[in-house]
Amino acid sequence: MNKLSKRIGLLTALLSIFWATGCNDFLDESDPSNFTVENYFTQPAHGRSSVNAIYAPLRDPLGSGFGGGPWMMTEFATGLAATDLGQAVNSYFIKDLRNTSDNGYGQTYWTSYYRGIANANLSIAKVPTIPAIDPVEVKKLLGEAYFLRAWYYYNLVRMFGNIPLVTEPINLQSEQLRPSQANPEEVYNLIVADLKLAEESGLPWVDATGKVSLGAIKSLLSQVYLTMAGFPLQKGAAYYDLAAKKSAEVIDSKQFKLFASYNDFHDPSKKNIEENIFMIQFRTQLLPSSWQVSIIPYNKNISQYSDETGGIYSTGDFVKSYDPADLRAKEKQFFFTKFTNEANRNLEVDLGGYFIYKHFDITAQTSSANSDLNWPVIRYADLLLTYAEAANEVAGPSVKVLESVNAIRTRAQLPALAGLSKDALREVIWRERWYELCFENVTWFDMVRLRKAFNVSTKKFDNYVGHKFSYGPTLTERELYFPLPTSEMRNNTNLKQNAGY
Repeated sequence: MNKLSKRIGLLTALLSIFWATGCNDFLDESDPSNFTVENYFTQPAHGRSSVNAIYAPLRDPLGSGFGGGPWMMTEFATGLAATDLGQAVNSYFIKDLRNTSDNGYGQTYWTSYYRGIANANLSIAKVPTIPAIDPVEVKKLLGEAYFLRAWYYYNLVRMFGNIPLVTEPINLQSEQLRPSQANPEEVYNLIVADLKLAEESGLPWVDATGKVSLGAIKSLLSQVYLTMAGFPLQKGAAYYDLAAKKSAEVIDSKQFKLFASYNDFHDPSKKNIEENIFMIQFRTQLLPSSWQVSIIPYNKNISQYSDETGGIYSTGDFVKSYDPADLRAKEKQFFFTKFTNEANRNLEVDLGGYFIYKHFDITAQTSSANSDLNWPVIRYADLLLTYAEAANEVAGPSVKVLESVNAIRTRAQLPALAGLSKDALREVIWRERWYELCFENVTWFDMVRLRKAFNVSTKKFDNYVGHKFSYGPTLTERELYFPLPTSEMRNNTNLKQNAGY
C-alpha cells in the first residue's frame, strides 16, 4: 500500500474514534494527517486509540432517516415488521421478498463490518509491537480486538454465508486484496478461537463504560455454540452442551440481572449495566443515536424530531399473537399505539399501528430531539433463553432451565411453566425468544439457525422454507441468506453470488 493510501486508511479509523477515553483525549491528539501505519504505533496510548477504532463501525447500520436504516434489514426479513415510509425502497425489497444485490442495507453491513475487521486485524498485529506498552494492557486490548473481530464475522457469516476470511492487515501487494470465500465452518472456527483468546485476556466481568467485558465474551460464545448446534453446521448435541455450559458460567457469575421494569430499557442511566451485557454506544449532544426518527409514526406530530418517518413498526398480527395477559404487549411496554401531540401534550393522538416502544427515548422525543440511548446487542434475557434452549436440548426440563425461562415470563406477568415435556418446552422457549427479543436484530437469525418461522395465526412454528408471511409473501430457500452486494461482486471476481440472486 502506498504512503497516501496508508494515511487515508488510518485517518479514517482515527477520525471514527469515540469511546470511554472521551472526546477531550481525542482532541488532544496530534494531527492525524501526519500518521501512517509505520509511524503511528509508537507509544502506549496508540494501542488504546487503535482498539477504539474497531468499535466505530458497530454504529454504522443504525443510521436512520427518510431512506430507512440498515438495521431494519433483518427485521423486515422476519415478516413481522411493517412500514409507512414509501421512499425507503430497500425496506420494501426485503419485506416483500424481492431483495436484490443492489440493496444498500446489505452494502452498509458488508462495508462497515469488514472495516471493523480490518481495524481489528491491524490492532492485533501492531499493538504488541508498541514500545514500552504494559504487557497486561496489551493482553486486554487484544481481548477487545478478538471479541470485536469475532462479533463482526459472526454477523457477516450468518447474513451472507460463504464470505472472505481475512485475518491480517492488507496492502496493495497482499494476496488477500481480492480474497476468495471461505466456507461457514472455517469462519465459525475463527470466531470460536478469537473468543477463547478474548476469554483469557483478563477483562473484567462488567464494564460500565461500554467496552468489551468478560460477560460479553462468554455470552457471545454461548450464542455462537447455540448457532453451531443448528443450521447450517448442524453440530447438534455436543454444541448444545457447550452453549449450555458457557451460558451457565454467566448466570452463575451473578454479575447480571433482569431489569425489574421494561421502562429501564429506555433509561440512559441503565446503559451497560445489569441486564445490558453489551451495547452499541451513543452519547447525547456528542454522538446521539438516530434510530428515534424511524420508530415513530409518519408525520403524526408527536415528536420534537422534525423527521417523523414511520420507518418501521410491528405488524398488528404479531402483537395480537401475544397472550392477552402478557405485559410486553400492553401499551407503552414493548409497543405503543397512541401518544400525545407535540404542540399540546394534553391531546392524545391515535397512531394507527403498533410502534416500537422498547427503543423509545422519552426525553429525546418530547424535549431534546437528541437521544442518549445505546442499542442493545446482548441482554441478560437473551442469555437466559440461550441457556434454557441449549440445556433443554441436552437433558430436557430441569429446575435451572425452568428458572431461566420463568424469570422472563414472571416479569411479563405470565404464569410459571411446569410439567412440560422436552418437546413442548422447546417451542415455549422459542416463542419466548420471539416475544422477548423482537426488534433487536435477533429474530431472523433464530429463524435461519432453526429453519423455523413463527406463525402468528396458529402460534406454532412452520418450516422456514414455505412459511407464508401474514401479509402474503412466502419464504424460499433463497431467503436463507442475503445477497452479496453488487459492488463487491464487481470489484472482486473471486466472489460467487448466493443462490437465487
